[in-house]
Amino acid sequence: MAKQPKRMQKWTGDRSATLTPEDAVKLVKANANAKFDETVEIAVNLGVDPRHADQQVRGVVALPSGTGRDVRVAVIAKDAKAEEAKAAGAEVVGAEDLVERIQGGFMEFDRVIATPDMMALVGRLGKVLGPRGLMPNPRVGTVTPNVGQAVKDAKGGSIEFRTEKTGIIHAGIGKASFTEEQLLANVKAMVEALNRAKPSGAKGTYIKKISLSSTMGPGVRVDTGSFGAA
Repeated sequence: MAKQPKRMQKWTGDRSATLTPEDAVKLVKANANAKFDETVEIAVNLGVDPRHADQQVRGVVALPSGTGRDVRVAVIAKDAKAEEAKAAGAEVVGAEDLVERIQGGFMEFDRVIATPDMMALVGRLGKVLGPRGLMPNPRVGTVTPNVGQAVKDAKGGSIEFRTEKTGIIHAGIGKASFTEEQLLANVKAMVEALNRAKPSGAKGTYIKKISLSSTMGPGVRVDTGSFGAA
């Protein structure tokens, strides 16, 4: 049998067990032993088939403890709304000029927000932003006249989620340096948001499996019943 890397040899706990959220968070933190502040990630297997329109799951959730990372926000707006976005802390703000920069390959941002009157311009960016999950969408609050609040939400810990083709949702929900209480609050907020986003076409068990992990650590299975999952 091949010798395990030293990092794997340090992993502790029974990773085949199904744990309470509290114990899962504790074990993930214990196994986050990399030399950098690892991201804590959640993976949720949903009982949906995203190929059907009435089984797609998409939304936004405000993590009460934040994400622990700096979010660079680009806002497509003009005039007073552009000034509002700048005042709220957006890194990049523009209208036609910003659309042209993005079409030319500029991608130094993590979230794109647009005002409704800019959507004719934003439509040109579908092939660029769509595959990266960055296309503004009113369903997740990134197409809004309230750009100032949207920028503050993005920087304060608001994250988007969307099912992958296999019906799984992955999201970063904090850093290993967070306290157990902070991580637990974010986990619960994420699961609650998924339950609220349950699509009409979902049949049978909706939340089938939940696991937590850190960037370099092993996955830890969480008891879905602890959240009252459907």
